[in-house]
Amino acid sequence: MASEGKKTSPGEFVRQVRTEASKVVWPSRQETVTTSIMVFILMTILAIFFLTVDSVFGAIVKWLLTLA
Repeated sequence: MASEGKKTSPGEFVRQVRTEASKVVWPSRQETVTTSIMVFILMTILAIFFLTVDSVFGAIVKWLLTLA
């Protein structure tokens, strides 16, 4: 922050927002598709992993309850 006590006028604020927005680099369509595919693949792998871990722990708990 340049100055704590100084207020920015609405016009200056809009100018600053436009300047900052012009610096944004948007991903290309190819980058978006690639990233979406990677997210889907990792989501599937994690879902299978957690399903397996949950099933194993469920079987262990069920086995332990039969001993009681």
